[in-house]
Amino acid sequence: MKYFLLSIAFSLFGVANAQDCEFQFLGKLSDFHDGTSIVGANIYIHNLDTYVISDLDGNFKIEELCQGDLTLTISHVGCETKTVTYTIIDNTFKSILIEHHIEELNEIAITGQRLRKETATAQETVLKTEELEKYSALNLGDALKQVSGVSSINTGNSIVKPIINGMHSSRILILNNDVRLQDQEWGIEHAPNIDINAADQISVIKGSGALAYGGDAIGGVIVINSLRSILKDTLFGKTIIGAQTNGRGYHISSKLNKNYASGWFANAQASFKQNGDFEAADYSLTNTGLKSRGISISAGKRRFESGFELFYSYLNNEIGILSSSHIGNVYDLINAIILKKPAIIRDFSYDIDNPRQEVTHHLLKAKYFKRFKNFGKMSLQYDYQNNRRLEFDIRRGELRDVAALDLTLQTHTILADVNLDSNLNKKINFGVLTRYQDNFAPNTGVRRLIPNYEKYDFGSYITSEWRISDDLLFDAGLRYDYNRIDALKFYRITRWEERGYDVDFPQFVVPPKNDEDFGSDLLTNPTFNFHNLSAATGIKYTLNDDSYLLANYSLASRSPNPAELFSDGLHHSAARIELGDLRLDSEISNRVSMTYGYDKVDFNVVFETFYNSINDYMYLRPTGVLQSNRGAFPVWEYEQTNATLFGADLTMSYDITNQINWLNKTSIIKGYDSGNLPLIDMPAFTTTNRINYSKPEWFGFKASLEHEWVFEQNEFPDFNFEIENPTTGESVILDISTPPPAYNIFHFYTEALFAVTQRSDVVIAFGINNILNASYRNYLNRLRYFADDLGRNITLQLKFNY
Repeated sequence: MKYFLLSIAFSLFGVANAQDCEFQFLGKLSDFHDGTSIVGANIYIHNLDTYVISDLDGNFKIEELCQGDLTLTISHVGCETKTVTYTIIDNTFKSILIEHHIEELNEIAITGQRLRKETATAQETVLKTEELEKYSALNLGDALKQVSGVSSINTGNSIVKPIINGMHSSRILILNNDVRLQDQEWGIEHAPNIDINAADQISVIKGSGALAYGGDAIGGVIVINSLRSILKDTLFGKTIIGAQTNGRGYHISSKLNKNYASGWFANAQASFKQNGDFEAADYSLTNTGLKSRGISISAGKRRFESGFELFYSYLNNEIGILSSSHIGNVYDLINAIILKKPAIIRDFSYDIDNPRQEVTHHLLKAKYFKRFKNFGKMSLQYDYQNNRRLEFDIRRGELRDVAALDLTLQTHTILADVNLDSNLNKKINFGVLTRYQDNFAPNTGVRRLIPNYEKYDFGSYITSEWRISDDLLFDAGLRYDYNRIDALKFYRITRWEERGYDVDFPQFVVPPKNDEDFGSDLLTNPTFNFHNLSAATGIKYTLNDDSYLLANYSLASRSPNPAELFSDGLHHSAARIELGDLRLDSEISNRVSMTYGYDKVDFNVVFETFYNSINDYMYLRPTGVLQSNRGAFPVWEYEQTNATLFGADLTMSYDITNQINWLNKTSIIKGYDSGNLPLIDMPAFTTTNRINYSKPEWFGFKASLEHEWVFEQNEFPDFNFEIENPTTGESVILDISTPPPAYNIFHFYTEALFAVTQRSDVVIAFGINNILNASYRNYLNRLRYFADDLGRNITLQLKFNY
């Protein structure tokens, strides 16, 4: 029937004649994903150097064509520009598919500054390139504190872990370029292995609303995206060079991006930064230097119909730990708290001595996707990660250069995903994941804190999104995860029996073979299987042109991590004995949140609130003091309780004049256990006010003055206990619970842009952090017992765009 109609059409157009240049070409433009006609598209005819336009049915006609190649470039608002070539030997008809909904499908960014949201109804904040570049000398945790409700838990100045609404470590999922970061995130003193200079945009999602990424994100999800490819022939890049007075630090970062109209692309990025000893307001913080090196490379081809990408990143961090924080026993900790200043203060140095950390992270990803007409997109991804963590204690003789903690974590992941989006009003996404992980901990001369283990994960999920009306959007999802962990660990017989494991887990004991003699130890093979179910649902309702409401419910399940299960020994960098518990079960979170947003030209506000009830919440608490051959150390044990967390975050912005803007970010959170006692490590009430001034005609001049007010945390658990000081014979209180007082600090920042050529410019930025050089201690800095936080820091940054 189709060919009959075409014959009639060609007859009506009078096609048949013997002239070599009297052939006709009939084309019909249709949308790739739903088959609708493309109306009013421009079709440029290279051979004739002229244009035609598609009609109401998507049809167009080209006449008086000669035999040979015909090249057409088709463009339309909201579509990917497409170039096609056909060989003309007779009258010809072609149906041409292009994608009219490419922006709605979020496939290819037109510019590097485009906002890309990861969710529809969850509480999500996006940090763009221009904001992230200010933190090129710092790290991920520092940058994320721009988001209301996000704080950090620190081990000194360079080890910064983000906290989202009171949750951190294993309760936060970090996704780097579509790969879930696997880097032993369970430790408070383990900073995420992310080079912020490689990020183009970061999304912070509060709660576990993004089920496609994982069901155990009780605190939230951090999605780090690199620059998307552009379908045009381009070559561009940028270089950032900076220096700072505190730590006498310097850094350089550079990116280069090459794109082709055909879809091929290649990107490369490298960074280096070094700091020496940082300074508090009144003294030097000895052995707090940092040396960091990172590179990332990606290449591939990305068109709307299909594409592939290869990605590799490398990051090496060498981090000094404050010398005064190395404690031989609990009495040193008492003296440090009483002294109120570091016991060791030396002259400035770039040298990094023990105690220190050295962490190296490799990530390799290969991804392929294919889109099918009137169906959707299918993708397949494999990624490999290798994370080597070395923690060096202060040791004597030949052991000086042998790490006390040596962990190598290797992870292989395969992810298959199907996105059914042919109907933009009803999208469905589902997928499956398999993962294998191996942790190897060689003998370092001290008892392994974390044992050798193998971990197997399987996950499947389905999410959906319905556009019910122009004002109402609804989404929902369900996820199942299976986790199996198979460990090989030595326990002291006394510890095994003391904790009752001989009664509860006799099946884990591995009998000695032949002449094996484990002495006072038992070799065990703990094996656990966890089945977790997660779900999420939410709505977005547009009240009017200026305001909207979000409501979201999420159920998240998290299996205990290896530290929570197996910790058994002295954690040297923390100067405490940590004990896991083999009886721990998965924690279950039920989180309800609501958001009100109002956005006008000169005023906008986002108010977010949440309530999170967590069954079997796992946490680490001090239980006493244990005497060892190295001295007396506090004992911290992993326990479970039912917990409740709730709070609110507020972000407001008001344009006082065309040049002056006021910004406020305020956050409050409360957390209690089943006995209505406060939870440990909850952020204090915080409010930040900033005045921004801009004068674009003055070379893009911008300036801001910021006031950060952190209140005293008045609600905290009392984990203090009384011990005898052998030096004096007196009983003293080991006060490890009482938070430091509130503090106020001021920051200043300014920048200007100067054109160098028509296609290149330089941005000069100058800043002062802690302008008044205030002395303060943050409750969530675990080195607060030994030293103040950072004093004044003057920064200078040059950014070259080319």
